[in-house]
Amino acid sequence: MTHATAIIHPKAIIGAGCEVGPYCVIGEHVTLGEKCKLHSHIVIDGHTKLGAGNEIFPFASIGLKTQDLKWQGGVTRTEIGDHNTFREYVSIHSATSDGGVTVVGSHNHVLAYSHIAHDCRLGSHIIMSNAATLGGHVTVEDHAVVSISAVHQFCRVGKFAMIGGCSKVVQDVPPFMIADGNPAETRTINKIGLERNGFSDEAQIALRQAYKIIFREGLTTSNALAKIEAELPALQEVKYLVEFIRASERGICK
Repeated sequence: MTHATAIIHPKAIIGAGCEVGPYCVIGEHVTLGEKCKLHSHIVIDGHTKLGAGNEIFPFASIGLKTQDLKWQGGVTRTEIGDHNTFREYVSIHSATSDGGVTVVGSHNHVLAYSHIAHDCRLGSHIIMSNAATLGGHVTVEDHAVVSISAVHQFCRVGKFAMIGGCSKVVQDVPPFMIADGNPAETRTINKIGLERNGFSDEAQIALRQAYKIIFREGLTTSNALAKIEAELPALQEVKYLVEFIRASERGICK
């Protein structure tokens, strides 16, 4: 189902059951999976591939050239999974360097005016609220919630973390935690998010104890992590929190 005013390059690949609304523009190297729905006035260009069942609302742009001034040409890609929702005026840019890729997983809900910059890597089941902005090379893990905020390039947002509204994120947000403020600070565990996603009481208690050790006892990060490993149950969630913090290059939001 393609509206007469849509412009689709003859070499673009459009999956079965797709709906392409009025005034949409689809470039030469674009692939749409089956049953995608493009409402109207949408631009998808570059070497861009979308999976099945994605819904895109008016004035979104996906796969266009990076805004990074380090751009020197080459083939860059944008790869998007299945069953995502991209609301009005969402922008997702391709990577900067030849061979690079911007990646968005599946079942994400990206609200109006949000921006996903070059070389970002997003997991699945993520919510980005209106006007949430990710700088280049940002990683957002599964089930994270990014409220109206700005995340500095090269930062990571851990799984099941939540960023509060109007926050300025300049360091990594640990998994299972809530970060808020300008600059953002880690405030507490994401209790509601953990409960909604079926985390056990044991895991929630252990994560709260880990939070207190890292952020309330005045220890160095390395000493805090060593204390967590020595004193807390060896639960999967606790291990992942420790691994995430140890792997941080920018440091974590204290």
